[in-house]
Amino acid sequence: MSVPIAYIGVIMIWSTTPLAILWSSEEIGFVLGVASRMAIGAVLALVVAALLGSGMAWHRRAMHAYVAAGLGIYGAMLSVYWAAQFIPSGWISLIFGLSPVITGLMARFWLQGEPLTATRLAGMALGLSGLSVIFATGVQMDGRVAYGIFGVLLSAVIHSASSVWVKRINADVPAIVLTSGGLTIAAPLFLLTWLLSSSGFPADVSTKTIGSVAYLALFGSVLGFTLYYYVLKHVQATRVAMIALIAPVMALTLGNILNDEPLSIEIVLGAMLILSGLALFETGDRATKVKAFFQRL
Repeated sequence: MSVPIAYIGVIMIWSTTPLAILWSSEEIGFVLGVASRMAIGAVLALVVAALLGSGMAWHRRAMHAYVAAGLGIYGAMLSVYWAAQFIPSGWISLIFGLSPVITGLMARFWLQGEPLTATRLAGMALGLSGLSVIFATGVQMDGRVAYGIFGVLLSAVIHSASSVWVKRINADVPAIVLTSGGLTIAAPLFLLTWLLSSSGFPADVSTKTIGSVAYLALFGSVLGFTLYYYVLKHVQATRVAMIALIAPVMALTLGNILNDEPLSIEIVLGAMLILSGLALFETGDRATKVKAFFQRL
């Protein structure tokens, strides 16, 4: 499979999943929404792996990778589904866009990644200033927005830690196998959480909710995670996280058009600051090196 095509696929899926998460949880609650998605996704992933002839690997490093992926899926998805109750769907992708910064910090210490230069620190500061603008705007709209922002930030931290952990293990298994293993670990945890929450089944569920759960199970879980782990296997962890630089723009637009979510000047400003900070964090030092190179000519 082409890495660029897989990369684009992840961007498209990550751009649409925030709105689908919101729609899938409106009628049945966030716990049942994520539990049903992951249970269906685990079954589909195992079926796809079998059809492709990719048998599950059971050696120690593979099992370690399944646990790293599964715990990351469980913690990150549970946090973001909970957070979706309090903030517009487009904000999920935007705030989650800080994951390159978090991944960069973790990769620096766990994977001996790029050093935290002055330029990268400036990018971090710019991104955090954008988050502050979003936070202030959101709190004026509804005080509960703070819960949503915290939930998505927690999700980004867990997701980044899991990505770096999986990258460090380097189990050398096919992406669909890693996805199947991760979902097999995560799905029982989600179902147990649902049982303990005693939320039960709703009396009536709309086609919109069912369609959203099905989309998230097939595309958001099976295809999305498979493409993500495939890209993660072939690209540096911080470069994979750059997907979050593009997806927020599409997610904000879709949320505004399809769900009538607010897109005020303050939100646009905060988004620009966050995305500019991420761009500086990832490309600033390289631009400086290129400029210095031409100055020496």
